[in-house]
Amino acid sequence: MLTTLDLIHSIIIGVVQGISEWLPISSKTQIIIASEYLQHLTYSEAYTFGLFMEIGTVLAAIIYFRKDILTLINALLGRSDRYGKNLLIYVVVATVTTGIIGVPLYLVADSISGVAVGIPMLIIGMVLIGDAIIIRHSRKRAKSKNLKKFEDLKTRDYFILGGVQGIAALPGVSRSGITTSALLIMGTEPDEAFRLSFLIGIFASTAAAAMTVILSKGNVIASLAGIGTTGLIIAMIVAIIVSLFLIDFLIKIAGKAKIVYVTAGLGILAMGFGLVYLIFNI
Repeated sequence: MLTTLDLIHSIIIGVVQGISEWLPISSKTQIIIASEYLQHLTYSEAYTFGLFMEIGTVLAAIIYFRKDILTLINALLGRSDRYGKNLLIYVVVATVTTGIIGVPLYLVADSISGVAVGIPMLIIGMVLIGDAIIIRHSRKRAKSKNLKKFEDLKTRDYFILGGVQGIAALPGVSRSGITTSALLIMGTEPDEAFRLSFLIGIFASTAAAAMTVILSKGNVIASLAGIGTTGLIIAMIVAIIVSLFLIDFLIKIAGKAKIVYVTAGLGILAMGFGLVYLIFNI
C-alpha cells in the first residue's frame, strides 16, 4: 500500500524528471541524487532508474511532437514531401550515431561517480557562455536572418548531433543540454534548436530505456521495488504533465528571446548545477 510519504517521494521524482530532462542539468544526475536520498538506492541502481524514468518524458515528447511523429511515419511509408524525408534521415542518422557512441559509454557509466559527474555540466556551461560571448560580439551571428533552420542543416550536422547525444550516456551529461548547445553553436535559431533536440531525444531515450531493461535487469528490479508499481505510475504521470508544460514554455520563450540570452542563460544554469554537484561531492 502506498503511504503518504511514498506518494510525496513519487511526486518529487516525477517533478525532478519532468524538469531536468529538458534543461542542461542532466536528468540522470538529478534522479540519481533524488533516488539515492529518497529510496536509498545504490549509485548503479539509481543510475539505471534514471534512464528508466525517461519513459515518462519520452511519452510527453511523443504527445507534444505528434505532428512530427506522423510526418516521420508518412515518410517511412513513402507518403511524405522533401521535408518529411529529410526529417526521417535526420532522426535515423542521429539515432544510429548516438547508439554507436552511447552504448559503450553506458557499459562503463557505473564506474563514474563523485566529482566526475559535475565536470561535464561545467564544461557544457562554459562552452555555452563562450558561444554567447562570441555571438554578442559578432553582428553577423546576432542577426536573426543569418540563423539556421532545419532545412539549412547538412547530413554532417546530423552525425555531429548524434555523436554529442551519444556522449550523454555518461552521468552528468545532459542529453537535451548537449544537443541544444551543439545546435546553438552551429548557429541554429533558438526555438528550432530546442525543437530538434527534443525530437531526436524521443528515439535516443526510448533506446536507452530499452537497453536499461535488457542489460541491467537486476538494477531495474531493485530500483522499482523501492518505489512500487503505483508509485512508478504516479511518478511517470507527474513527469509527463510537467514535461508538457516545460517543453512548450522553452520553445515559446526561445522563439521570442535573442539567441545570446538563451545561450548564456543555459550556460549559467549548467555551470550552476555543475558547481553545486562538485561542492557536495568534494
